[in-house]
Amino acid sequence: MRVVLSGGGTGGHIYPAAAIGHQLRREDPGTELLYIGSASGLESRIVPKLGIPFEAIEISGFKRRLSLDNVRTIVRFLRAVRRSKALLRAFRPDVVVGTGGYVCGPVVYAAARLGIPTLIHEQNVEPGLANAFLSRYADVIAVSFPESAGRFRRGRRIVHTGNPCATNALHADKAKGYASLGIPPGDRIVLIVGGSRGARALNEAIPAAAEAASRMDGVWLVAVTGEAYYEQTKERLNRLAADRSRRLRIVPYLDNLPEVLAASSLVISRSGASMLAEITALGVPSILVPSPNVTHNHQEANARSLAEAGAAVMIVERELTGPKLAGEIARIMGDEAVRRSMSEAARTLATPDSAARITAELRALAARAKR
Repeated sequence: MRVVLSGGGTGGHIYPAAAIGHQLRREDPGTELLYIGSASGLESRIVPKLGIPFEAIEISGFKRRLSLDNVRTIVRFLRAVRRSKALLRAFRPDVVVGTGGYVCGPVVYAAARLGIPTLIHEQNVEPGLANAFLSRYADVIAVSFPESAGRFRRGRRIVHTGNPCATNALHADKAKGYASLGIPPGDRIVLIVGGSRGARALNEAIPAAAEAASRMDGVWLVAVTGEAYYEQTKERLNRLAADRSRRLRIVPYLDNLPEVLAASSLVISRSGASMLAEITALGVPSILVPSPNVTHNHQEANARSLAEAGAAVMIVERELTGPKLAGEIARIMGDEAVRRSMSEAARTLATPDSAARITAELRALAARAKR
């Protein structure tokens, strides 16, 4: 089968698309993939490293208010549709998949206009602008949360699949996670990650977290800062005493995040849908600090669902302090029974077969189109 994937802007759109591609290749190594994204987006750097061929289109997002920029965006959209049609005619896919972000808009729209079967995947409860627009053209809308179905009133077929990052995480090799960081297997990892672009609030709390981890035997702190915050965070951590920084790893980005997640005993992160899909599939306890800068404040709803199930502790950003985070780390890491209970609760929320549910829909779409 030949499949085009598209989605971009943040890892929350890119990694679900990649997870679908990986599942297709697991099921059939002869699957041919093409990823269409933006040359200026994160996908242009991430996707080629994942071994998926990449082509770029030029596109920008719409403003949520009336603006002259939106007129220019419409012109770019029409050009991107023409470019997408050319790429689709050349590749001849059996089906096209969009996972959100403005870049998938012209790709999925172009596929629909060419009569190519399409599927879009929505990671959050509230649909993003691109998926809301594409819902009237897509043959299948796959949703991560059952309650999303009511938000798509024009959908032809809506299926609850969960987030495919859950499946991808289950295939991660935690031994590689340890090895990539130079940490002895069996030691415990507390991972702080602020998403593909980093999070200032989490980075500011890292020194206190490092100090808390340093007091516990066999516990390492791994801090993923995001490239924009790496140097300043590293400088702050360099001021720690040597004995407190010995079991510390700080990096701007992780290409093998699922492997490191699989090796982790506790994760401190934002509460984007893809991250939550991975940590619930792996059964990793978490401290969640939802971003307040997202549409409809959907990350707080995501985090609250895990917290209410006993799988996570939620700290809203305005209440996050270094001492508070350090206290929660000490409480969770210091009590095996607490970690076990949180881990079991996390697994009850997982959809480990998510990617397979989506690929089954794709194969059904392709088969119907050939009749």
